[in-house]
Amino acid sequence: MCKPDTLIPKTGIITNIYKETPDVKTFRVTTPSGGVAFPHMPGQCAMLSIPGVGEAMFSIASSPTNQEYMDFSIKQAGVLTDWLHLAETNQQLTIRGPYGKAFPVEEDLKGKDLLFIAGGIGIAPLRSVINYVRDRRSNYGTVDIVYGARSSENLVYKKEMDNEWPKTGDINIHITIDQAEENWTGNVGFVPNFVKSLGFSPDRTTIICGPPIMIKFTLNALEELDFDLKRTFTTLEMRMKCGIGKCGRCNVGKKYVCIDGPVFRCDELSELPDEY
Repeated sequence: MCKPDTLIPKTGIITNIYKETPDVKTFRVTTPSGGVAFPHMPGQCAMLSIPGVGEAMFSIASSPTNQEYMDFSIKQAGVLTDWLHLAETNQQLTIRGPYGKAFPVEEDLKGKDLLFIAGGIGIAPLRSVINYVRDRRSNYGTVDIVYGARSSENLVYKKEMDNEWPKTGDINIHITIDQAEENWTGNVGFVPNFVKSLGFSPDRTTIICGPPIMIKFTLNALEELDFDLKRTFTTLEMRMKCGIGKCGRCNVGKKYVCIDGPVFRCDELSELPDEY
């Protein structure tokens, strides 16, 4: 259960807005005095609210190693997100959290070779983990990041992948898009098949996030490659609503995503109904 202070809204200010794709923007948020609103760990979420407009849960896309600001990469998909996509810098909002269980970066991931697999906006919750690993690089082994999107213009964090992430030692980026495009020289095809073609060793610890159908087919591909799902993690953060286990809208079978997750070991998913 969350601590009482996670229910108390804090004032946040949008200090920067970065357009990632035609329908995804990254909002950089600080407190009025600067810095982050509260500590968090990679994979946790926060509730953002615009009074009079609405509120929603979003992954914190920045690493807790950064104490200057929090990033939220948000896809335009409804009333609140429509409003946010019209917002300008210096806009105030309220923020509360953190909510949910984090990725086990100091337990199961530490000292391991890591494989990140993401599709679409699913790269947002993984960005926090990736940058945490980058900032503590000596604690982790080789890192491979496989990322896919519908088209080249839908690739989130493309500039970071091209110009920042590869500069950290032993980090390899593998990008694919669903259909061929003029002037695209990278891989074409869906993420699960791309993962199989890359021939990773099954001793990797794997972190996955993306659309549910992508996660399911990628898990099937990993099992074909003899990956151990007990060393594979995902997040179901898109199902989170109230964040405190009260509304019941995130439950899958006997699990409440906001209390038992949103981060799950993938062998645990086999115990859940197919609705996840």
